[in-house]
Amino acid sequence: MSTILIGGGSGLIGTRLSQMLSKKGHKVILLSRKKNLQAKYPKYAWDLKKGTIDMEAVKQADYIINLAGAGIADKRWSDARKKEIIDSRLKSNSLIKQAVENLEQVPKAIIAASAIGFYGDRADQLMNEDTQAGDTGFLAESTKAWEAAISDFSSLPTRLVKIRVGIVLSTQGGALKPFILQDKFRMGTYFGDGKQFYSWIHIDDICRIFIYAIENEQMNGTYNGVSPNPIRLYDFVKSLAKAQDKSVIMIPAPAFAIKLGMGEMAEIVLSSTKVSAQKIEKQGFKFEYPELIPALQHLLKENV
Repeated sequence: MSTILIGGGSGLIGTRLSQMLSKKGHKVILLSRKKNLQAKYPKYAWDLKKGTIDMEAVKQADYIINLAGAGIADKRWSDARKKEIIDSRLKSNSLIKQAVENLEQVPKAIIAASAIGFYGDRADQLMNEDTQAGDTGFLAESTKAWEAAISDFSSLPTRLVKIRVGIVLSTQGGALKPFILQDKFRMGTYFGDGKQFYSWIHIDDICRIFIYAIENEQMNGTYNGVSPNPIRLYDFVKSLAKAQDKSVIMIPAPAFAIKLGMGEMAEIVLSSTKVSAQKIEKQGFKFEYPELIPALQHLLKENV
């Protein structure tokens, strides 16, 4: 049994990951705003603004996973919000690095989340881990800064794995919930022309990739956390209707209307990011849900 310290453990991925790690027999502890050692997963305090972290948590950790960061889609992108999004990612990684530098024995590995926003809007281009970062848009800008902070871990004498997380599908939050068809209104809305690629992944598969990064000592460097089968948005919405066994009337939301309503944040839903999972598969990882419709059916049936 290993002790796994997670930053950002209360989010969508962190919540499910904690459950799955615990089920495998690992001890899970979390970094949180408030200390609560009686919680199901004991919480130790850290404060990004003050630059403080409970060293007792860091000393216990055999492995550290950092998922922390302000939600990209939680609030409109004002200048202040964009700064918060970037700072939360930079400061969390910097704080963990400073803490680990003060240890006599470093963790066996640090696994840090990044995002496929790194690639930016690239139309139909299939991108792998060696593809250069996008040169336009806030998603690429913020993720490049995020990855620069992650790269600072490379100075530590420990294994470093970076996971570029795709569009995570779960009924508990994230990208899927707004698309789920309700009984009364069987209208499937897609954004723009619907031709943009969404590089999706089942919540359990992205958690299994993080667990695989812990258990597989051969994993080093950067990996895309996406399914092997990215899909165009229009087909994604049609597939969801099929998974729900419902007929659907497809209704477009024009790009100009999305941009008017969301401002710069429209980039989130209008960008096309077609990302390869070949590297993680070559590493030996086996997806449980490589195909979209079975993945959706499982999520909806199990309410995962």
